[in-house]
Amino acid sequence: MLNTKMIYRIMGFLILIETAMLLSCIGVSLYYQEDDLNSFLLTTCITFITGNLLLLMGRNAEKSLSKRDGYVIVSIVWVVFTIFGMLPFYLSGYIPDITNAFFETMSGFTTTGATILDNIESLPHGLLFWRSIIQWIGGLGIVFFTIAVLPIFGVGSMQLFAAEA
Repeated sequence: MLNTKMIYRIMGFLILIETAMLLSCIGVSLYYQEDDLNSFLLTTCITFITGNLLLLMGRNAEKSLSKRDGYVIVSIVWVVFTIFGMLPFYLSGYIPDITNAFFETMSGFTTTGATILDNIESLPHGLLFWRSIIQWIGGLGIVFFTIAVLPIFGVGSMQLFAAEA
């Protein structure tokens, strides 16, 4: 049986980490005074609310994870991070197609190296910074964040490591 409360709790915390990374892009957009600021503000609000709701849904969770829980978390992290990560591209209008925004973001998180953008340098600095962060996270491995977070919740990280390997 899945420990859904712990899955919610971990996902909420990871989404809040993504929110913190989005906040850094707000700073870049403010510094350069470019038109991508509103897309970052809206995305940050959405991720902040979602992360906190998931944390609330996961309160009083049993502090144990099975291998199945690990597989579920790893699978969900890739998709959820990509869905939230594509929002600044889509909402800013620089990648107006949801499919292309999803592809660009998933490509970054998986460090595939593929892009749909013809002239990357024409993006505002905030979106360029976000694109760099996405690729940096992918390079480190999104599961690294999960492994770093699990001890906070008092559970082991080997289930997620096994799921990623």
